[in-house]
Amino acid sequence: MASSEPLEFGHDDRKRIYEHVERHGAVDPDDVQGVLGIDPSGFRHHVAILKRDGKLEESDGKLRVTIAAGAEEEYVSEDLEFHIRPARQEDLTGIVGAIRQVAEEKTYIEAESVADEIDHQDALLRHNEIESRMFFVATVEDEVVGWVHLHAPELEKLSHTAELTVGVLEEYRGHGIGSHLLSRGLEWAGANGYERVYQSVPSSNEDAIAFLEGHDWETEAVREDHYKLNGHYVDEVMMALVL
Repeated sequence: MASSEPLEFGHDDRKRIYEHVERHGAVDPDDVQGVLGIDPSGFRHHVAILKRDGKLEESDGKLRVTIAAGAEEEYVSEDLEFHIRPARQEDLTGIVGAIRQVAEEKTYIEAESVADEIDHQDALLRHNEIESRMFFVATVEDEVVGWVHLHAPELEKLSHTAELTVGVLEEYRGHGIGSHLLSRGLEWAGANGYERVYQSVPSSNEDAIAFLEGHDWETEAVREDHYKLNGHYVDEVMMALVL
């Protein structure tokens, strides 16, 4: 399901089922039916229609929101093998851990706020009438070592834009993981109708700025002394890429 696709359900119970699954990330069908108090036969009927319409899917005994994002890809760089794939609800803890580890440098403010948000909501992927949120992860031996995150408002005037963050654990840098993650995220954004992606970076994060500039991002504006890091004022560099 493309993020820009309008949400239409045709029945109030179908909408309630979708919204419950969307808020919780991955849920047992029996739990949803019990919480919502929908007749079992009616519940099965509505779930079948939501699956048919590509709004929900079921895997490992859990209902999840369907977000078309492609398959897992395998890469080998020198002595490192890694995979990049769409994130699953079960990756939430690994993603939060990776973001917080990268953010310990205190130079990735936007990513740190993303970690706080998904940790608080306890739901990784979102697609509702207000927002869409998508993650891809890089894994080494099934452990999350990097991520790319896209967040987009569904407001009509902003629906062509998406905010992006990307990061890789320090010990896994230098293998092209960040570039592959960025490419995968941008590919998904373009396929889902977004025209422009952006992110803000403290001017002290020179590596991140150089990385984005190396992938054709441009600085659109600088807000002086926007951040205060370790007692020092730091500019915000607002960067963007037109797809």
